[in-house]
Amino acid sequence: MFFQRLKFLRQYGIIVVLIVLVIFFSITTSAFLKTENLFNITRQVAMLGISAVGMSFVIITSGIDLSVGSLISLSNILCAKLMVEGGVNPVMAVFITLLMACLVGLVNGAFVNLANIPPLITTLGMMTTLRGISYVLCNGYPIWGFTEKFRVLGQGYVGPIPIPVIIMILIFILGWMFLNKTVYGRYVYGIGGNEEASRLSGINVKNMKYLVYILCSFLTGVAGMIMLSRMNTGQPKVGGGFELEVITAVVLGGVSIFGGQGKLIGVLIGVLILGVLGNGMIIMNISEYWQQVVRGLVLLAAVGFDNLSSRNLKNT
Repeated sequence: MFFQRLKFLRQYGIIVVLIVLVIFFSITTSAFLKTENLFNITRQVAMLGISAVGMSFVIITSGIDLSVGSLISLSNILCAKLMVEGGVNPVMAVFITLLMACLVGLVNGAFVNLANIPPLITTLGMMTTLRGISYVLCNGYPIWGFTEKFRVLGQGYVGPIPIPVIIMILIFILGWMFLNKTVYGRYVYGIGGNEEASRLSGINVKNMKYLVYILCSFLTGVAGMIMLSRMNTGQPKVGGGFELEVITAVVLGGVSIFGGQGKLIGVLIGVLILGVLGNGMIIMNISEYWQQVVRGLVLLAAVGFDNLSSRNLKNT
């Protein structure tokens, strides 16, 4: 009976948490359920959701990418510098920035595959490196002065729906198709479940690891472009702590930190929980310091539950 309840909580508990949060903030704040605020929540979490799809691929393979926050910052600065100081066309600037993001993923994959450095150490080193490069490129000063057309990416609408939300939904759909409708998705789950068995069965584990790290960095680059367009200024500090929010959303959404398990629908709900929680605390005028405490506790609770449930379910 205990294990049946544990399985139920693992599958559906996150939905209950989202519903409880919505009900709580609806009762305690009159502004929460307003249409404008609900759209604001989805727009705020769009960048988080896009990057969380890529992070899910990495974590399912038993990896992790701590460099996504610094990559957000570098993407902001590089694209802004190309457009404002280099006079590069916005489309070309975005293209170059996304290529840079893919290169970062390739380097992460190379250190993991060729040098056999654990993903935690590899991406921790990359996080520090990218953060330093961001400050070098702008000398610590923000960059602004974009064209009106570029702002559409992060601030525009299609009807009543913000463009960032549409992009996030499309990426979740494509991510779901990748994991559930392609052979590569099965490889991702297989590597996370048992890497050695996957290798012996003929899967090119190294190439798959390259793929997931490149996809994670590419999607983070997309999120960075949306954030740059929305904020209308490139800032080297903008990605600070972003990697922890992404990891929290992914683990909260049911992706096992040990790899091999997780679904993107759960990740989407995890992203929405963080969005609702953050928005509700702001409306309730809760201090930013206490908000950080809550986010940290949410991450600990998510990882703790994942550890407990994984260990107990394996023993059944």
